[in-house]
Amino acid sequence: MRLLKLVPDDTNIDFLQWRKVASFMSFFLVVVSIALVAVKGLNLGVDFVGGQSVRVEFKQEMPPIDEIREKVATIGLGEPTIQQFGSDKAISIRTALPEGDKATADRAGEQLVAGIAKAFPTAKTGAVETVSGKVSGELLRTGAMSLALAVLGISIYIWIRFEWQFGVGALGRLFHEVSLTFGLFAVTQMQFDLNSVAALLTIVGYSLNDTIVVYDRIRENLKKYRKMEIIPLLNLSINETLSRTVMTTLAMVLALGMLLIFGPDVIFGFTAAMLFGVFIGGYSSVLMSTPVLVWLKVGPDSFVPRTTSGIGGGERIERKDDGAVV
Repeated sequence: MRLLKLVPDDTNIDFLQWRKVASFMSFFLVVVSIALVAVKGLNLGVDFVGGQSVRVEFKQEMPPIDEIREKVATIGLGEPTIQQFGSDKAISIRTALPEGDKATADRAGEQLVAGIAKAFPTAKTGAVETVSGKVSGELLRTGAMSLALAVLGISIYIWIRFEWQFGVGALGRLFHEVSLTFGLFAVTQMQFDLNSVAALLTIVGYSLNDTIVVYDRIRENLKKYRKMEIIPLLNLSINETLSRTVMTTLAMVLALGMLLIFGPDVIFGFTAAMLFGVFIGGYSSVLMSTPVLVWLKVGPDSFVPRTTSGIGGGERIERKDDGAVV
């Protein structure tokens, strides 16, 4: 039985001819994403801003948001923040955390659920999530720190594993994907919570795997084709790994697409961010991680393996004082 192949083995696509257009588009989208986050901000969830949040699902047609806000405000817990959640019949209602101890917060949560049930008898309410302001601030700091350290650690690893030019390329790709994902949250105003941080960290890990595959093939070809120009060599490496990139991206898109449609609302933001990140990652594998190597003038003469032999038993390449490779 023949295996299914979406990409032929002998593809010879000149991807690098689009490197300037792709780089300009990526730079433009990163700037737009940063501007959206600065202007519109993120719809921070209860994990990061503190307060009480409850999910409400209407069995029939959902009333207008203004009507819901007006009725919830009469419960006596302050002005609520209402966000549509997942489907067109589900919303998230968030109120400020009352001053006092845990018992006071629990009573306020019970009051919120009871008030919603009275105002909308046919609506179904979930459990109340409560996070204090102190805890939410710590979660925000640790979430940002974990994301920054993950990106930095991955770039250092690639720098040590390959060369510094590859580390710069990996760092640029990760910054590109993380920035665009933040832009997605800003433009859609999806709730940004701890699940979203987990999605960003997963995207960073997925990008690392994709980057290593392409860069490893480039490294092999730099040793194998020492007289080949860098642009044809990069095109060759991308084409040789294209089948793997397409199949991996397609498998992830299919799985995440089904999870986005049929999965629970609680992971909607996580799934949407992952799906977007995987899609952007497929594009970045081809048109983001390799043009940097051209501009930083990577070539056979600038790449010297650190070991005498690799997995395939390659020969050692040494550099003379005049820069020649022997």
